[in-house]
Amino acid sequence: MAVALVAPACASARGDENASADPRAIERVARFECPAAARTAGYSRPRPNGRLRVVTTVAPITSIVAAVAGDAADVRGLIPEGTDSHTYEPEPSAARLLATADVVFVNGLKLEDPTRDLAAANVASDAQVVELGTLALPRAAYLYDVSFPRAGGKPNPHLWTNPPMAACYATIAASVLGRADPANASTYQANLAGFVAAVDDLDQRMVAATATVPDAQRTLLTYHDAYAYFAAHYGWTVIGAVQVCSFEDPSPKEVAALIRQIRREKVPAIFGSEVFPSPVLAEIGREADVRYIDTLRDDDLPGHPGDPAHSYLGLMRSDFVTMVDALGGDASALEAFAPTGIVPDAAEYPQ
Repeated sequence: MAVALVAPACASARGDENASADPRAIERVARFECPAAARTAGYSRPRPNGRLRVVTTVAPITSIVAAVAGDAADVRGLIPEGTDSHTYEPEPSAARLLATADVVFVNGLKLEDPTRDLAAANVASDAQVVELGTLALPRAAYLYDVSFPRAGGKPNPHLWTNPPMAACYATIAASVLGRADPANASTYQANLAGFVAAVDDLDQRMVAATATVPDAQRTLLTYHDAYAYFAAHYGWTVIGAVQVCSFEDPSPKEVAALIRQIRREKVPAIFGSEVFPSPVLAEIGREADVRYIDTLRDDDLPGHPGDPAHSYLGLMRSDFVTMVDALGGDASALEAFAPTGIVPDAAEYPQ
């Protein structure tokens, strides 16, 4: 995986030996299978007093868990959409919400440590805090990159941009919820089956769409290193990430180096975020004379709660269509995918 980096002041600008993912780890991600332990995650507990109360962190996890829970449990997100989950510091009211939870689902892999720590300190003694990414991914498949260098000790945590890993998250959630609430275990398993079928459908459409993108153009330069597991799964290449820190922009030398690489490799488009505008990426696009598209998302769902596309599936469909279209592929099969019709999403998403 070639890596050119424009590093923010809050991340270290290191060489490829620290930033590049291990090819063996990439291969393990490409051959990922949800571990057997995912199907037996969680533990039995006394029957909940009323409906199971579930708290989640980032919006994609909230959506995945809600797809499994359906109308059998109450699901409430904790981290507002459009917030940087890496740096989010929970409000004092979060402790009160966590104290009422029967189950708390976090991503793990050090994505939202302050929230996880707050949960561990405040949940009831018979409640459980479940780290989905840590359960789903073996350490040998951890990916490291510009934003998550190996020396920092934090692997890239954005597993959900890889659909098979999102399906594994749902598998873990169904097991945990079923053990915590045996009366509704069959409902959770039925909802899981519907969600996994939809994820598999979207995944196959993306595999087909990838085949229409010229090999040399399956490249990503983005606002954030959120697509490492996506790239390993579909055989794309991440050439870099630009994450502007509020304290200092990338140096002109770093910007110039990346512009040269974009020109040399004939990258057709670079991608920014609808939520976190990047003047630096816009500048790079102008200087390199390539399209700059600022509508990608990684943990902010499209639209508003209650909208049909406001879901994990809607998020991935939107990103996949954007990438494939911009890089010269045929996204028509992805555009035809309907990210609705599994179970109604009654989760609460903080805005």
